[in-house]
Amino acid sequence: MALFESYERRIDKINSVLNSYGIASLEEAEKITKDAGLDVYNQVKGIQPICFENACWAYTAGAAIAIKKGCKRAADAAAAIGEGLQAFCIPGSVADQRKVGLGHGNLGKMLLEEETECFAFLAGHESFAAAEGAIGIAEKANKVRQKPLRVILNGLGKDAAQIIARINGFTYVETEMDYYTGEVKEVFRKAYSDGLRAKVNCYGANDVTEGVAIMHKEKVDVSITGNSTNPTRFQHPVAGTYKKECLEQGKKYFSVASGGGTGRTLHPDNMAAGPASYGMTDTMGRMHSDAQFAGSSSVPAHVEMMGLIGMGNNPMVGATVAVAVSIEEAAKEGKF
Repeated sequence: MALFESYERRIDKINSVLNSYGIASLEEAEKITKDAGLDVYNQVKGIQPICFENACWAYTAGAAIAIKKGCKRAADAAAAIGEGLQAFCIPGSVADQRKVGLGHGNLGKMLLEEETECFAFLAGHESFAAAEGAIGIAEKANKVRQKPLRVILNGLGKDAAQIIARINGFTYVETEMDYYTGEVKEVFRKAYSDGLRAKVNCYGANDVTEGVAIMHKEKVDVSITGNSTNPTRFQHPVAGTYKKECLEQGKKYFSVASGGGTGRTLHPDNMAAGPASYGMTDTMGRMHSDAQFAGSSSVPAHVEMMGLIGMGNNPMVGATVAVAVSIEEAAKEGKF
């Protein structure tokens, strides 16, 4: 029986990559991770419970590669995990062409390096995937960093932000934009838990201007956009405007565009263009991003359609960090 979705289209490439590291099969990869005390399958399921089977196996392959390479640091393990994700990309797919698997690994590496101080999920709050990704990072990243990584959610709508914060135990931060001075002021703050999740600041903006001001307030170094129902109204314009202003100030800012790919919403082209019609969300992402992923920030099936794995791009960021940190912890305990 096939272990996961599109098994026949993926397995030859997967085996080729695993074999190059002296791993005979996915079953052996699983044994390598379990021998190191890791439960990658359930770790990935715990971050996005609706992810596909292939997501759990892709991270298992990536973790085994990291162990085989002798990655003792979580940052290095994250990059190796990206090789496992890339191995799962269906040949010729959008995800394969964009090297999205490697991109996820490198993003995870960036979040675990000390130079990155603040990471933002820049999303319409209609998507819970940003929360799933933030939880994965908040509960793991700072176990291995010297200086804690600050994680924020920045989305459209103050009520939505408070609801997301309350449900997930984040800290809701309400701001008020002074359009006369161009400054954003904090007017209310409430933590909805007293654990690690409370360290995630959740903001809701009324518009793009306030969204950009929040990015400056938190000094965001790296962000990933969502692709919810408001991408053309909020997250892509915020990322693009913030990028322009960072360039003017000589500040480094790495922008990741999640979403897009064939058949996405809001086509600027004629629908009949087929694969050539990438859609408005994808097009806007290309205008500001340093790295572009493929498929939905939240919906596993849409990322699967792009040829990667069945897991939303935002939860995948959390999974990469969580698994990478577990590998460093296993190394410290002398498990490999």
